[in-house]
Amino acid sequence: MDQWYHYALLIVVGFAVGFINTVAGGGSLLSLPTLIFLGLPPSVANGTNRVAIVIQTAMATAGFKSKGVSTYPFNIYLGISAFLGAIIGARIAVDIKGETFNRILAIVMMAVVLIIIFKPKMKLIEMQERLTGKYLWLSIVVFFFFGIYGGFINAGLGFLMILFMHFVNRMNLVRVNATKVVVVFIYMLSALAVFAFNDKVNWKLGFILAIGNGTGAWVASRFSVKKGDGFIKTFLVVMVVIMAIKLWFFT
Repeated sequence: MDQWYHYALLIVVGFAVGFINTVAGGGSLLSLPTLIFLGLPPSVANGTNRVAIVIQTAMATAGFKSKGVSTYPFNIYLGISAFLGAIIGARIAVDIKGETFNRILAIVMMAVVLIIIFKPKMKLIEMQERLTGKYLWLSIVVFFFFGIYGGFINAGLGFLMILFMHFVNRMNLVRVNATKVVVVFIYMLSALAVFAFNDKVNWKLGFILAIGNGTGAWVASRFSVKKGDGFIKTFLVVMVVIMAIKLWFFT
């Protein structure tokens, strides 16, 4: 990691990751393998990626807020629940062996590819939101488990959040994404703290990656949020298939 083009690569990848994560999800499927391929041990790559995601979600939150989009206090309730779950997930990730982590990441990547390809078609229509009562409590419980997964790997979780909030809470995609970035920001703080406490964070590379993540997130959050760009989706599917095969067979 002494070559300047390694840093440039991280910033470029980070921009794509920040954009993809803010509009949809699955961006960590690019940043995690990139960090691993550049020489970081899997657990350190996992922790380092959290630095960029914290900056990314902070920038995305500011971008959505600048456009007047907020779901407070619903987003805070879900964030606190996920925060607690993420502590558990991060503890598991810190202790897991590198080869096992790579295999799990490869499986997750392939699963997300299937979600990208076969996920139900969503339309930006006006719906009666369900953010209180039993739907609030159901969301709090589900997001605790989302938090566990988010603390463990986080890759691809954005898709699950989008599907859940869109179909269960009946939120349009703009408000779904505005909620998602706040929730991820909150629970990522606890996950990052666990990784940092266990010395599993490369802060220098994390902040370099964060330059790209934060910029991409700011740009994406201020665009009119659509279901996603066809080119980005195709590119993501191709890349995660290649990376999943490499992680599975060449760990």
